[in-house]
Amino acid sequence: MTTVDSLRRSPNALAHHYGRFDVANRLLLTGHSHQAWPDVALHGQIEAFTDAAAAVDQKWDLAFAKADAVRAGFRALLDDPDGDLALGASTHDLVIRFLSGVDLPRRPRLVTSDGEFHTLRRQLARLAEEGVEVVRVPASPVSSLAERLAAAIDGRTAAVLVSSVLFQTSRIVPDLGALAAACERGGVELLVDAYHALGVVPFSVRAQGLGSAWVTGGGYKYLQLGEGNCFLRLPPHAASLRPVVTGWFAEFDELAAKASGLVGYAPGGSRFAGSTYDPTSHYRAARVLEFFAAQGLTPAFLREVSQHQTGLLVSLFDALDAPPKVISLDRSAPRSAYGGFVAFASPRAGELQRKLAERGVLTDSRGNHLRFGPAPYLSDEQLATAIATLGELL
Repeated sequence: MTTVDSLRRSPNALAHHYGRFDVANRLLLTGHSHQAWPDVALHGQIEAFTDAAAAVDQKWDLAFAKADAVRAGFRALLDDPDGDLALGASTHDLVIRFLSGVDLPRRPRLVTSDGEFHTLRRQLARLAEEGVEVVRVPASPVSSLAERLAAAIDGRTAAVLVSSVLFQTSRIVPDLGALAAACERGGVELLVDAYHALGVVPFSVRAQGLGSAWVTGGGYKYLQLGEGNCFLRLPPHAASLRPVVTGWFAEFDELAAKASGLVGYAPGGSRFAGSTYDPTSHYRAARVLEFFAAQGLTPAFLREVSQHQTGLLVSLFDALDAPPKVISLDRSAPRSAYGGFVAFASPRAGELQRKLAERGVLTDSRGNHLRFGPAPYLSDEQLATAIATLGELL
């Protein structure tokens, strides 16, 4: 069984499972964006090709079985065993279908925060140009964000859209259950983006009181599933929505509805389905989910590893005694209030990212935030080397 102590050592106990990405010899601190894939991911892609070659157009029964395995994996991560899930290539695809199903004609107002990922930021900005009222509530202070979002709801609000972990600062947004209750009372849809939580911050639909909420996310980041593996969790009342953006896969099981003269929809997550897609991503994801289970990489364990790694990065950074005007760290909350990466504030964030990359330390930056994202296949020694390199540049 994998333990935190076994992951601290160099080489890391998991590293040999990631030979293709050569994680033992590379300082990959982009874990909040693109983690390395375990070698079994390649086996999944080969299996997808093999099934297509053997079954040709009859491959879809095999592909749908992989899709079901991916749904089961996401349900477990969401602690939502009976949840209906639609799958999509990206959260953008799924959010567009969601927005096309809410009552924007009669309630043309959307409420969100100013700390959302580009999927929402850009799309909502474009909708605002077409006359949809978009209210952006300041993300800071995070401690009251859910309360302030709830206060912004009125009778013209169709939906509230917010992240569970903010992608720039790594802060966890508390009290989403109270926000869900406020939305339910007002007949407003709540969409929670859990992308920066799954695989590094335990997320429970049941424990957080999010049964009435929509939840979206994917496996490109902490789950190591690669591209093309995203989901939209549907609340029970989703059966009453008729998304305008809809593909023909959404009518597989509802041909009888044609008799009414209206476009029919399949039940459950298929209501928000698209159309013909590349199933290779699901083959890859199914193998990686099996790998996580075999290695004991549960949400609770991955959180323990992440808290150790981010805590180590912070303590090593503190030892640098860097000038706060050059680079600083938000200390307004304990590490338990943050997600899976450390966000350093610096007016030189982009420059530092480029110079770190030149020295073999891969990080990323957003605005004035330089982000270090560790992953469970990195050792403490590798993290120390990365911070030491930052210190040399400073």
